[in-house]
Amino acid sequence: MSVKHRSKSVKRRFLAFLAAASAVAGLAFALPSAASAATCATPWNSSTVYTSGNSASYNGHNWNAKWWTQNEAPSTGGSGVWADQGTCGGGGGSTPTPTGGSCSYPAWVAGQSYTAGTVVQYTNGLLYRASHDNPGYDPVISTWYWDPYTCSGSTTGPTQTPNPGGFPVSEAQFNQMFPNRNSFYTYSGLTAALSAYPAFAATGSDTVRKQEAAAFLANVSHETGGLVYIVEQNTANYPHYCDTSQSYGCPAGQSAYYGRGPIQLSWNFNYKAAGDALGIDLLHNPNLVQTDAAVAWKTGLWYWNTQTGPGTMTPHNAMVNGAGFGETIRSINGSLECNGGNPAQVQSRVNAYQNFVSILGTTPGSNLTC
Repeated sequence: MSVKHRSKSVKRRFLAFLAAASAVAGLAFALPSAASAATCATPWNSSTVYTSGNSASYNGHNWNAKWWTQNEAPSTGGSGVWADQGTCGGGGGSTPTPTGGSCSYPAWVAGQSYTAGTVVQYTNGLLYRASHDNPGYDPVISTWYWDPYTCSGSTTGPTQTPNPGGFPVSEAQFNQMFPNRNSFYTYSGLTAALSAYPAFAATGSDTVRKQEAAAFLANVSHETGGLVYIVEQNTANYPHYCDTSQSYGCPAGQSAYYGRGPIQLSWNFNYKAAGDALGIDLLHNPNLVQTDAAVAWKTGLWYWNTQTGPGTMTPHNAMVNGAGFGETIRSINGSLECNGGNPAQVQSRVNAYQNFVSILGTTPGSNLTC
């Protein structure tokens, strides 16, 4: 018997002994019960910003944030931002359950395998149905594997609002920003991609939402020459985007992972990471980024919302935290442009940003350069 199993066995025998002793001797003590668990805090929500000391409940535990976080489910892994406060039960932290007998579905659990057709309730109370078998991908991130599901057994079930504030850029404004854009970069493709990251341009005040949308589109404009280029223009670099030290190699070919899409996704490891997050096999099918507009936009949003790049924060966090547009440049190109690396390139991004916030009828805020 292993040490781990032996310790559990000893504990069970000890607890059984206490229970028997209590019953025989009429002692005035009882074994701990689930009723003694702490009251659950408000359920964790992927779009909520948590700062140091904020609490949330998730998977039957209360958690405390150690520092700023958003869209990172509480766990003892990840970035380490969450501290486990122990089990909880009842109170304000119970996950909302849709009314109606056929509308009660199990809570989604990260890492638990699901077969196509399975319906789960996400941490925000919304329902999702697996469109493909998956090993527990997040329904609001891996949207190829999950579809929003409306409960047919109740008129009071949750409604699906992946971007509750609405995207703050109209199609007319988008066309004004990109008058010479390639027809590949459609507005409908962009709006279809928004469900992958519901917090994008939907966090904070109306001003902050518009500033983030403008910041993303300004950087995108700089990377693609005004949404003209779908793939990078320096083809001499193509053979150099395959890191063969990765265990999965470069199955699509040594020269397949060149820059594509609105933020010019490149390198095999980035294609794999983005594909894993989005539930799309981009490692084997990198061309999807230059043939499917929604996929292309999703890869841009993946970088914006989840990657710090050479910076210290994601571009999304930079905008919703007030760090400023300059920090988004640092997260995308770091010292190649910032800290005097290339002031002209920085200014080009700033000019686009100032133009776009003007179109959206708001102000640029502070800290524009890096």
